[in-house]
Amino acid sequence: MPRKLPFRVIHVSGQDESYRAAELNYHSPLTKGWQASRYCLYPQDIVIQLENRSRLRKIQILSHQYLIATKIEFFVGDIPDEQSQDIENARYTRLGYVSLSDNEKTGYKARELKSVHVDAIGLYLKLNIHKNHINKYNIYNQVGIIAINVIGDEIRRPTDLTDPDVYLDPDKRRAIEADPSLEGLYNKPDFISPLDDLAFDMYQDPEIAGIIRKLEKKKQEAVLQERFEYAKKLKAAISELQKVGEKLGKFEVEKRQAVENEDYDKAKLKKVQMDEYRLQVYKDLNLPDLLETSGSRHPQTIDLEPIRQPTPPRLQELSYRTPPQTPPPRTPYDERPLPAMKNKDQKPTSDSPPPPRTPYDERLLPTKPPPVPEEDDPPPESSSGITGEPEPMGEKELREASYAIDVFGEPLVSKAYSKTWSYREDALLAVYKQVQESSVSGKEECRNLLKATIFLVKRAIDDKVYAVFKAGLHLLRMILTEYIAKHKLQKQDYVYAVEKTIPNLLHKGGDTAARCREDSKSFVLEEASFPDVKSTNIVPHECTKPIKLSLAPRQAQSQCEIVESLYRQLGIKTNSGLTVDNLMQFCVTALGHNSGEVREVAERIIKELYKEAKEPVKDYLPPDNEKNRKITLYRQLYEYFDRVDGKPSKSEVKKRKSDDERKKQQEIEMLQQQLQQLKDMASGKQPVDESILENKKAPPRKQDAKKKNDKKKKDDDDISMYNMDNICIFCGERNESFTEEGLDLHYWKHCPMLKRCTNCKQVVEIASYTEHLLTECELKTNYQRCPRCTEAIPKSDFDEHTAAKSCNVARTGTNHCPLCHQNIGAGEEGWKSHLMSREGCKQNPRRLLALNKTPAAGKTKAAPKGKKTPR
Repeated sequence: MPRKLPFRVIHVSGQDESYRAAELNYHSPLTKGWQASRYCLYPQDIVIQLENRSRLRKIQILSHQYLIATKIEFFVGDIPDEQSQDIENARYTRLGYVSLSDNEKTGYKARELKSVHVDAIGLYLKLNIHKNHINKYNIYNQVGIIAINVIGDEIRRPTDLTDPDVYLDPDKRRAIEADPSLEGLYNKPDFISPLDDLAFDMYQDPEIAGIIRKLEKKKQEAVLQERFEYAKKLKAAISELQKVGEKLGKFEVEKRQAVENEDYDKAKLKKVQMDEYRLQVYKDLNLPDLLETSGSRHPQTIDLEPIRQPTPPRLQELSYRTPPQTPPPRTPYDERPLPAMKNKDQKPTSDSPPPPRTPYDERLLPTKPPPVPEEDDPPPESSSGITGEPEPMGEKELREASYAIDVFGEPLVSKAYSKTWSYREDALLAVYKQVQESSVSGKEECRNLLKATIFLVKRAIDDKVYAVFKAGLHLLRMILTEYIAKHKLQKQDYVYAVEKTIPNLLHKGGDTAARCREDSKSFVLEEASFPDVKSTNIVPHECTKPIKLSLAPRQAQSQCEIVESLYRQLGIKTNSGLTVDNLMQFCVTALGHNSGEVREVAERIIKELYKEAKEPVKDYLPPDNEKNRKITLYRQLYEYFDRVDGKPSKSEVKKRKSDDERKKQQEIEMLQQQLQQLKDMASGKQPVDESILENKKAPPRKQDAKKKNDKKKKDDDDISMYNMDNICIFCGERNESFTEEGLDLHYWKHCPMLKRCTNCKQVVEIASYTEHLLTECELKTNYQRCPRCTEAIPKSDFDEHTAAKSCNVARTGTNHCPLCHQNIGAGEEGWKSHLMSREGCKQNPRRLLALNKTPAAGKTKAAPKGKKTPR
């Protein structure tokens, strides 16, 4: 059940010396809170560290009444397993943001409490606080936060995060185990107690708040003991004390104000009032009796505090037994005590209790485990056995492997930690047999064995000796294909096993040994095809996480090749775990790597993906323009896209245009040369050349000329019908000046079917102007569609617009003009008639320009006398 998580502020970008960030560590009516320094730069950052790694469920912010930020962004930070717990190693994920009211309506007298429900795991919470709202009281442009509250669950075990029992307090878990019918009472994974709400501590007297929490715990205890009359009294007392606490909190604030004003008589009076009122309430409620300070009146008691026993030395385990009816308390994974450091030969005394045991302590380890199946190159020692004992483990190693020692015992784990590779391999083979033949029935014991095994598998994958590495892979394969299914564990256990080991496999993909690289890549692809693993999509999810640009080239190339193989194996069909989004984010990051081999694989993936997904792929790449085409990588991708789409690439179009211009220029030069020769022959400067004269045809007869003119007219009609050169594709106007540059000018200033967006200045069709404002414009977040007229309305005017109900209702089967707000004819012809005709849209200024140009274009010169004007 989520509860209030303790924390401390470890970083702040700035603070007022009178309102330091340390104030946020405590909650009480006297908390002053944090304020930024005067005239600070924005945004301001605050980073808090939780006591333990936790799952955050709710974040609360109590803002200052007039030093108000416009927006606060939230980031959760976590530290990878292999790195030390240091804020410098934290990796942050953005959760979102909240906007704060300017508080003008309350006269800057009320404080805004923002509660945000989240679901994120981490150790740090960062607040990114943006610039302040401007008001007459905030003269130094500061922001202030009175209090921060974080509610969630401490992660006592690093896995099974979906299992509500993970976050259950030990005392409640023990009560449920004793009486399963109480599970519904305590196992409430989403219930947040009102006592953990920020408003409770900020307006309650601290002493009363502590008493209320004790009474609440007593009430839960009474319910477990079926003391319902006592629980009823406690409930009434809690309700009364909440009112008392708020009143005492108000008295405390008034007393503090009197002290600041140096009105000590008033401060003394308030103190006396508080003491008398407090004592009277305690007497009326008979508080000592409610708290049972003299002892419980009921014979049954429930131990709410589990007894923690230190882990004993492993060498003593086989000599002692504990009664089966009193199993040792299980501690959460992250809080498991370290193994006790005793002398190897020390014997337990008669006064010391026997050490706690696990179900695996009674099973002796085999001296010679069976060989791992399908082992291609078994080492000599694994077939002949190992003599002697491995070196003892150091203190650091014992602490690190304490969980595995609890399950497998120190002798076996010390072999896994040995400097002799044959000992390490034998340890894995022994674990293989023990896990495969395991007969434990409880889910908890099965998970304990699974987690201890995965810990050893991770070490084996990172091992430099190929035989040990292969033994680790075989063990992991058996876990994923046999063990979890055999014991009917949850899908979350598959996720845990893969999630913990796949970073090691990806790292192994960058190994200098070729067979280690290939085996690690092959195993990742193999486990992605295991039926129970495939359904979780965990392998594609982990592999497509964007790589770091500083990653070693060999490892980065290996991960890219794995992603490429996964795409070919799984595709982007539904439930494959691969999507255009995660593939393109991965590939775009890989394109920035300094290794050409890495970029080459990423480019291959993008090309293959474009064949299947087409246009969505381009959304993740820079715009296709001349500037980006100068970059070789992007030019090659864009040209490939053009070829896939059946279009000539821009380089081919440019080359073809250049060839056409060259041929045209050659023809012109040839004709000019022939003309000059004819002129020279006519003037006698050059003898007559019959071959040139033969090319000059006699003038056509009248009838032939008529046929030629008719044919030419027909050809011109055909050209006007099918030739789209010099024509605007929107309004249909033909003009000889409509070259590529001329059309751009026409679109920009004159086309009556287009307009410029008032926000981003992009030229868009009027017919799609509303959709542009809602989905494409740079300021699309400032607009909202009216359900009545379907137009894009600025959010600042949206409430007033919808309340007025004065807009023109959009009718089905018609178009709706965003300029004049009228319903017009359906289809493209309806738009053309409305935007270009003389009786069309009165709010389209380009319509008049188009109408003024039409008559001028239709005028012709006066025909010579005796000739008619062609029609």
